[in-house]
Amino acid sequence: MTSDNSGMPRKNIHAFWLFFPAASLLAALTVPLSIYSVLSGTGWPPGLLGAGHGHELIFGFALALIAGYTLGPQPHRLLTTLFVLWVLARVSWILAPESLAAQLLSPAFALLLARYSVPRFQAAKKWRNRIVGPLILLLCLLSVVFWLASNTLAASTPALPDSRQVLITGIVGLLLLMTFIGGRIIAPAVAGTLEKQGITLEARVQPHVEGTLLATLLLALLLSFLPVAAPGVGVLLLVAAFLIVVRAVRWKLWHCRNRPDLLVLTLGYFWLAVGAGASGLSLLKESDPVPPMHLITIGALGTLSTSVMLRLAWQRARRMAPPTWQVVGIASGMTVAAIARLHAGNTPFLEPAALWLSAAIWSCLYGFVALQVVLLFQPGQNRRK
Repeated sequence: MTSDNSGMPRKNIHAFWLFFPAASLLAALTVPLSIYSVLSGTGWPPGLLGAGHGHELIFGFALALIAGYTLGPQPHRLLTTLFVLWVLARVSWILAPESLAAQLLSPAFALLLARYSVPRFQAAKKWRNRIVGPLILLLCLLSVVFWLASNTLAASTPALPDSRQVLITGIVGLLLLMTFIGGRIIAPAVAGTLEKQGITLEARVQPHVEGTLLATLLLALLLSFLPVAAPGVGVLLLVAAFLIVVRAVRWKLWHCRNRPDLLVLTLGYFWLAVGAGASGLSLLKESDPVPPMHLITIGALGTLSTSVMLRLAWQRARRMAPPTWQVVGIASGMTVAAIARLHAGNTPFLEPAALWLSAAIWSCLYGFVALQVVLLFQPGQNRRK
């Protein structure tokens, strides 16, 4: 606990009030700027060319989401340090990715985030519950690996994967993280809703399904570092897609028609299955897996992250679920954005209309989420809780 200038004690602030709107603004700006940098012929901003926009969406946007969701209440000084470091890392990478500041600040933020986030998950006894900490650590360390892979050191170190392979591994890692956290959010919420209707949900956590699913995706994550293991990763992703569907169906969501917020979260969970399945097929066919992986990064990550951000903000500020029009509207928009990006295919810049449609919807939705979270933030109410 800290004190303000008047000497009065003040409680720690929840990290999501700071990182959620910031992450949303980054998401809203990064995608259209990355398209503009190519289609305009200017190459500006340079940090969003090629693999650069993937770097920012994984090591900038996604890590900010992880910070907001996992750090919980923290002292103002620590949050300020983390946030300033994150902002400086983003600005330096977007404007001057080759600079020493850009090369060092992004891994520095990732490592500092791991320092304070990972230990929060080490008290769990079961391996399924302990997996979050090491997974977050791995995603943070991938920022360092990306720096090494992008550096001249990569040319003299054949064992290092290239930057594109690092991003693919990062997406598989996000798939695994969203599969675990999404299930742990949806299952108890559905069980509580069904209990109010006098229905007992026996298939709640589903430890055997969850354990098999996590082991499958963890193996896929480890193999994804190796391009020669692509067919094996493809098979594992197909198995994971099947298990995700089985798990979600057993939640009996058809009894939750009066909870659109839960239905939208489950839609995001199904997007994980669709994205994993499509990416697995692509790897088995030895085609580029990046286009179908946008079903994970846009369909699943877009739907789940916006739903979770709104859910946490509304529950903290108003003790209620977000309005139906917000969650349904955003989920519908993310569906169109994901399909439009998939339509753009392997050569997206030859399909500028579909690419701009996807980017425009994505940006508008995240811009709205950022505004909504800011409007819901009430400092006085936050201190009392």
